[in-house]
Amino acid sequence: MKIKSLIYTLVVLLSLTACNDFLEPESLSTFDTKYIFSNAEDARKAVNAMYVHFSHDGFRSRLSNNMTGNTDIEHSGGTSDGARYQIWRLEAQENNGDLGYVWDIGYQAIRDANIAIEGILASEALNSEDVVLSRNMYHLLGEAYTMRAYWYSMLTFYFGDVPFSTNAPSVDVEFNLPKEDRNVILSTVIQDMIDIEDKMMWTDELQYGIEQINREYTLGLIARIALQRGGWYLKPDLTMARETDYLDYYKIAKDYSKKLMTLKDRDLPEDFKQIFVNECKFITPSNSDILFEVPFAIGEGDVGWNIGIRVDAGSHSYGSGSNYMAMPPTYFYSFDQEDKRLDVTCGLYMINTDFVQELVSTGNINISQGKWSRAWLDNPPGPSTNKGTGINWPMLRYADVLLMYAEAENELNGPTAEAKEAFKRVRRRAFDESVWSTKVDQYTASAAASSESFFNAIVDERAWEFGGEMIRKYELIRWNLYYEKVLETVEGCKQMADEAFAGTGNLPDYVYTKLDANGDLLIYNKFEKVLAAPDDTWERQSWLIDMHSESRADGYAEWITRDWDNYIHPENIGVPSGIVRYIFPIPTLGIDNSKGLLKNDGYNFGF
Repeated sequence: MKIKSLIYTLVVLLSLTACNDFLEPESLSTFDTKYIFSNAEDARKAVNAMYVHFSHDGFRSRLSNNMTGNTDIEHSGGTSDGARYQIWRLEAQENNGDLGYVWDIGYQAIRDANIAIEGILASEALNSEDVVLSRNMYHLLGEAYTMRAYWYSMLTFYFGDVPFSTNAPSVDVEFNLPKEDRNVILSTVIQDMIDIEDKMMWTDELQYGIEQINREYTLGLIARIALQRGGWYLKPDLTMARETDYLDYYKIAKDYSKKLMTLKDRDLPEDFKQIFVNECKFITPSNSDILFEVPFAIGEGDVGWNIGIRVDAGSHSYGSGSNYMAMPPTYFYSFDQEDKRLDVTCGLYMINTDFVQELVSTGNINISQGKWSRAWLDNPPGPSTNKGTGINWPMLRYADVLLMYAEAENELNGPTAEAKEAFKRVRRRAFDESVWSTKVDQYTASAAASSESFFNAIVDERAWEFGGEMIRKYELIRWNLYYEKVLETVEGCKQMADEAFAGTGNLPDYVYTKLDANGDLLIYNKFEKVLAAPDDTWERQSWLIDMHSESRADGYAEWITRDWDNYIHPENIGVPSGIVRYIFPIPTLGIDNSKGLLKNDGYNFGF
């Protein structure tokens, strides 16, 4: 039985509900906590309660993907006043429902982690003479510390300073808490994981493998949150800052990514596409690229519904799905044409009602996250289905660990041989071995001419490696490159539109398409302008020319100037030039439940 089935069918032993406070229990458990944590089986069920919150819309369709734009490689927009549109435009209000969902489930998950931590620490089983029991309990403790760290990382990314509690619900514990400095929070959760990781189990020692938190993921998350702590962040006075001790956290990131590379190294799988096809086919290999993925049960999860290849409902049994986040053409054309990741990452086709591939809808040039598709499911879910595909969501990959090591080592010591080799390991998979000398070795040598140029190469490589996995927003924040990269994207899109309209440049204003014998969409001229196709079996279709608009005064398709407008013109929302106000207001839920302790001050919220 996979954990994705177990988690969502378990009867949670610690029955808690929401009271007047987001961390307080509504009712006491009907079970004795001492008994629950006296044995590994019941403790496992209590720890599983933390995972259930991933099935809430606040994570599965919001935090995991919908709320992570707009960036230079993933974007969405529109003119609706709906919750997610407010978030995309950086104009969300206190009463924004999506923000409320994230706040609510974040603190519920933290509450359940705190219950598990406190219960396990108080349990005699933790230090039992039964070595197997003790080891299982220590691992469960590590899962709880890691889960708590993840959620505090997300809450500080979205809301800045937030209430910080490490206590389980109890009648003698005060849970109406003021905001805590985000740096204090991140430092604390990093240390929690450092103190426990060596007592945790590797993926191949666990019953549920990469579908539960494991030592590999904890080591990787230490590095990821250390880079967050050592990176830039937005202060309430609308300035970007980083702490003077930031290099200490780059060293932590270096040491713990290196620790994983030393203790549990693995080759990256050669077939980049298969990593994500595996998720769509519920294949979960250990000791491979994905270190941890959220286990969605059938009927849960929105991968293949609001992210992935678009599939229109019709005369087939796969139902319907779309992608709420498109990829701009500037991103598509930033790839080396020989990069194997390009066709996997950027979906240029959709599947129509007759289950036939066709070019993605033009006008918006809606390039999709090609890494997932409900059409790859072995068992079609039914013609009227949409949500709940059961496709898992990747939380961290080994390629990320390699690039985090390269980045941290470069920041501390420059582009050393070790940093370059970690970088090369990711890049080698992207190209045929026959071109490694130029595409990998020479490319890396040129990039490593200085620490600055090597950092820029890492910024690019992370874009090409993780496109569609919706982590770019967090990277741009900690690098303090959000404004710069979005501005580059807008200007790049405008240039493409201008050249398409003028007939200049080398990129295709129109493309020629047809289906091959297997029904796959072929594009004759993805990368260059041509006057005509070789024969009349090809159909001409608009491409970059659709970025130009005859009906608009500026000559650009509306999405180019609308979707990123408040990012490159922050003065629209009362923010200084060059600053992206990525922080959002604490939701009404948190304000009301705080009994006057919390308010939305700073960041020019103006409520």
